[in-house]
Amino acid sequence: MALSANDAFAAGGGSRRRRRGGRGRRGALSEINVTPLVDVMLVLLIVFMISAPLLTVGVPVDLPKTEAGAMQDQTEPLSVSIRADGSLFIQEDPVPFSNLAPRLKEMAGESSKKPIYVRADGKASYAIVAQVMAALSTSGFTSINLITDTGGPSSGGPSSGGSGDKSAPKEAAAP
Repeated sequence: MALSANDAFAAGGGSRRRRRGGRGRRGALSEINVTPLVDVMLVLLIVFMISAPLLTVGVPVDLPKTEAGAMQDQTEPLSVSIRADGSLFIQEDPVPFSNLAPRLKEMAGESSKKPIYVRADGKASYAIVAQVMAALSTSGFTSINLITDTGGPSSGGPSSGGSGDKSAPKEAAAP
């Protein structure tokens, strides 16, 4: 029985064909090298871990602790900070009380619905915090939030759970 040239190659016999490019018997590398990808991802992770805490408002205040949950709204708010000595800041800029409402109106533009977060030091006078919130309210702002740290003393309400959660403090807003 005679075999043709095609039958001999199909049966695995005969000589092997030589590939182009002079590679010989080595086939194409079909594995993906993920080491450079992992290196880049680790560098990005470290960069974001270092830069994320620096993106918060830079006025140091000691926020009081409450049971209020963390906020879900992630729009860009205006932040008013009140230090223990009564000094006021819009974002990171100091501002006198008389210029508070006009500066906020200027920064908010025509939108009186833009959220304003009031961050008051726990040792700040209640009168100053109340005056700031009243000035914001009478200026036409409708979304005024008081920022606190979570994990404060329990009032025994249904949201407290009674388990004495000692988790790390997170900023929260009490509308």
